[in-house]
Amino acid sequence: MSRMHSYLSKLSLFDVHEHHMPGILLNREVSLLDLFRQSYAGWTQERPYPLLSESRSDDPMLVAAPETRWETLAPFLEHSGSNSFVRNLEAGICDLYEIEEGRITSSNWKELDRRVQLNHRNPEWVPSVLDRAGISRIVTDPYDDPLMDAAGSLGSRYHSVVRINSFAFGWHPDSKDHNGNSAHEFAERMGVELSGFDDYIKLMEKTVDSMKGLNQVALKNALAYDRDICFDEPDENLARNAWGKSNPSPEERKAFGDYIVDRFCRLAGERDIPMQMHLGSALIRGSHPMNVAGLVERHPNTRFLLMHLAYPWTQDLFGMAFVLRNIWIDLTWSMLLSPSHFKSSLRQAIEILPDESRMMLGGDNWHAEETYSTFATSRKLIGEVLEGKVKEGYFEYQDAERLARKIFSENAEAFFGIGS
Repeated sequence: MSRMHSYLSKLSLFDVHEHHMPGILLNREVSLLDLFRQSYAGWTQERPYPLLSESRSDDPMLVAAPETRWETLAPFLEHSGSNSFVRNLEAGICDLYEIEEGRITSSNWKELDRRVQLNHRNPEWVPSVLDRAGISRIVTDPYDDPLMDAAGSLGSRYHSVVRINSFAFGWHPDSKDHNGNSAHEFAERMGVELSGFDDYIKLMEKTVDSMKGLNQVALKNALAYDRDICFDEPDENLARNAWGKSNPSPEERKAFGDYIVDRFCRLAGERDIPMQMHLGSALIRGSHPMNVAGLVERHPNTRFLLMHLAYPWTQDLFGMAFVLRNIWIDLTWSMLLSPSHFKSSLRQAIEILPDESRMMLGGDNWHAEETYSTFATSRKLIGEVLEGKVKEGYFEYQDAERLARKIFSENAEAFFGIGS
């Protein structure tokens, strides 16, 4: 093991992004097939979000799996076996469960499935996996319940974000986001009566001001899965026109969402709360990072954590981050999608970003096994990049180690205001 890899193996992690939710993470009936279906490996077989031209009643990530058989595993391991999502997960499972062959086969899957089910019936299994991954803090996005107190539901290492998608669709009680969430239902839970648009604005303020009591440390804009992310200058009059209508015009819908997002960004800046934002790889025609440049520029006092290296437009994201100094970069998911793209991008980020505070690391997973796999991959890839930068004389080991500490935990601690 190289000096850099040895150093990284001992670093504690502040995980800035997961989708750990009680119904999945703490489920006592988990099979080997569940680990693949409820992971990014599952995306090789079925996309869990509909395009604008499609409709879907259920998220395939959240529905019960069929019986685990080799015939149900083979589409992942053989048909999609070269995909990075699959290879990452398979490697982590084999490591955790000490599979001698180093791969899941038609000969060993049945015993492995038995052990997966047995381990998940043990309440100590998930915390032990997170400990083995070296994770001290986790910020989760529980999109099935954005008002959840993650610390109370998942444990003391957890904080969460408030996903704001449903608020951007809240012009009518029947309007919901792609996850099926309704801001009007949230209002009922919070004891806010919505008799008009002004009450809705008060609901937003109460949501933000209630965050600290629920261990929530950031807002989350994942609207790239629901609409384009070009958030125009707010038009309050047109936004108000959408209120109460079951079927507002496309212009009114967009104006409503634009106004709500802009308002949340303003509240975040006033209260020094970060705003996470999903970029790239969703509704692909509208998810280019340059689409949010105007929003970021309008709110210079709001700290934006832009996610996933905005794949496939990573260089555009770096250009934005160099010019707009209220942007931070979340490396999450990109190492799972393509290790080679991740390494190339990290090399560029080290050289381009204006200071060393700008990068953070997350897992973006549902099950603990995939989180473990993700950070094993992350330590390996980051180690290779930093080792290479030292060998080529770009900087010295002490510089690489300082940067590694910042990426793994120190930047996130400062950004979210949470100590180690």
